[in-house]
Amino acid sequence: MKAKILLAPLFFLISLAISAQSDTSVFDNLKFRFIGPEGNRAIAIAGVPGDPMINYIGAASGGLWKTTDGGLNWDPIFDDQDVSSIGSLAIAPSNPDIVWAGTGETFVIRPAHAMGDGIYKSEDAGKTWKNMGLEKTGRIGRIIVHPSNPDIVYAASLGHTYGPQQERGVYKTTDGGTTWKLVFFVDENTGAAELAMDPKNPDRLLVGMWSIHINTWGLRSGGPGGGVYRSTDGGDTWEALSEKGLPGGKDNPVGKTAVAISHSEPNIIYALFEIDSPALYRSEDFGNTWTLQTRNHDIAERAPYYTRMAVSPGDPNEVYFASVKFSTSKDGGKTIKGGYKAGGDNHDIWLDPTNPDRMMVAHDGCASITLNHGKSFQRIVLPIAQMYHVSVDDQIPYNVYGNRQDGYSYMGPSNSRQGYIPLGLWKGVGGCESGFAQPDPFDNDIVWSGCYDGGLQRYNTTTGHARDVRVWPEAGYGWEPGKLKYRWHWNFPLAFSPHTKHRVYVGSQFVHKSDDGGQSWQVISPDLTLNDKTHQQNSGGIAIDNLMTFDGAVLFSIVESKMEPGLIWTGSNDGQVQLTRDGGANWTNVTQNIPDLPKRGTIANIEPSRYAKGTVYITVDLHQMGDFDPYVYKTEDYGQTWKLISSSVPKSVHSFAHVIKEDPKRQGMLYLGVD
Repeated sequence: MKAKILLAPLFFLISLAISAQSDTSVFDNLKFRFIGPEGNRAIAIAGVPGDPMINYIGAASGGLWKTTDGGLNWDPIFDDQDVSSIGSLAIAPSNPDIVWAGTGETFVIRPAHAMGDGIYKSEDAGKTWKNMGLEKTGRIGRIIVHPSNPDIVYAASLGHTYGPQQERGVYKTTDGGTTWKLVFFVDENTGAAELAMDPKNPDRLLVGMWSIHINTWGLRSGGPGGGVYRSTDGGDTWEALSEKGLPGGKDNPVGKTAVAISHSEPNIIYALFEIDSPALYRSEDFGNTWTLQTRNHDIAERAPYYTRMAVSPGDPNEVYFASVKFSTSKDGGKTIKGGYKAGGDNHDIWLDPTNPDRMMVAHDGCASITLNHGKSFQRIVLPIAQMYHVSVDDQIPYNVYGNRQDGYSYMGPSNSRQGYIPLGLWKGVGGCESGFAQPDPFDNDIVWSGCYDGGLQRYNTTTGHARDVRVWPEAGYGWEPGKLKYRWHWNFPLAFSPHTKHRVYVGSQFVHKSDDGGQSWQVISPDLTLNDKTHQQNSGGIAIDNLMTFDGAVLFSIVESKMEPGLIWTGSNDGQVQLTRDGGANWTNVTQNIPDLPKRGTIANIEPSRYAKGTVYITVDLHQMGDFDPYVYKTEDYGQTWKLISSSVPKSVHSFAHVIKEDPKRQGMLYLGVD
């Protein structure tokens, strides 16, 4: 089992030296080993019809996995590729050796959903892969292969979602991926979220289109281009089914949309819409007339993160819905029953067209398989995890800490007497899925763990006691950001003073300082953002979603210099770089001194030098503004002048910079982590 993809979630910071003169061969001998944690987000799943031994799982950012023994053992089969986010999977019905993988996640509600670089094809059941194009699509959420001609393939492109883009809609190839044609395009703000084909008449297609735009200050779901469209000629022409009574169009805009076709009776189709609450429609004449079945909230809570359904191949009235719960209807969607038997936060569903009892579900805990029509599920756990940050302590052997999306703040050893790291040696240390988990630099028994909405805990690893030490006790989620006393990023910054014991800093739009281990806090800065009120409004679009994932005008990075006490740097998610040299009494905005700095970038990381006073490195992330270039700047005079030092970094859709670190032993050696 290869180690590269296993370690990617935990050690993504180690990438390349910035200097153009650096010899990259020094990395050739680096050997990685998986240490944990595991069991995280899967978003795509598929199996070989009629063969329950062969299944595939695509992770949100952990690669592609295959089993040939029904799920007892899994192998990573995509490690040699340049991308690890698998948004969709399809196996040719006429040849199970032909496997397609679309890259990039389409379940988007946070700032950090991985993008892809197109569509991949394997002709030997996953042993080897070839990129077949569509590199600029960003996110491919569904692939459909013709039932008898494996050269005919359709791909649903959502787009990167960070601004207007032409590479959105439905693509088709008739030569196995050698060439592609965009056969359906609505507009530059609307992409394809879901695609379905009539298995008995493959010229009949349905697509769910979604107008979606994400930036640092909000998600906007919904627009006039969204809705369900139909083709009856293999994609040559399309018809908006809003003309047949469905929501959608200029006068009745919708958000994310899903479609499904019955395998046994393909004239029976379903359409699911994000409006103010979910709306499920059913047609029995392939879309000429429609009936509203339900507005049950359980079938598509937080629609951008879910909105998927599938029809049982044995019963056109049996419909499954992937949402927070895994829900089922046995009467065509009129009544809904749901639970967590399969998993929580469910994303993709695959049903064996030859066996209605066989089903697989991808979810935020990985995946589940049933062979008895859902009476029981086998839970699949893979060594994948989405880690926000990584830190270590100075114990021997040292421990590793981090926050895992849809998990907890975790702590685990770097080594053990067994020669590997058993799962049971990892344990929760307070906090929640987002932010930081950092050991106190003066007391290794104490771990500081963050959470969204400004949540912060001080966890004692000896006693297991966790104490809430957040700055402000009032819950902020659900509120319009501009109406809050303090605005917090989903991944708000936490920093320790390297000079003063018990001194901790956290960032809202202000810098907050505690000198007593979080028992009390004081604000030591003015608002260090642009404080643009137009970027502090409700997020979500057609359905409001203020869960602190997209608060604008907030701090993203804070750090105190190791060389100079009281020298504190901050960076915001609206492009502001500021510093104080007297512990917060006076602040200087040095943003205007940075040459050719694009506006509204996120100051993702600040690294003061440990070798030279006044020297600082910063990374600026602009991918949510539609700019994927790497921006790394250096100053040697406390921000009075700056120089761009990342010109030699290869550019791609994954080259935007997250973090820069200075080597602790070798002056001049830098490490840059890009997407």
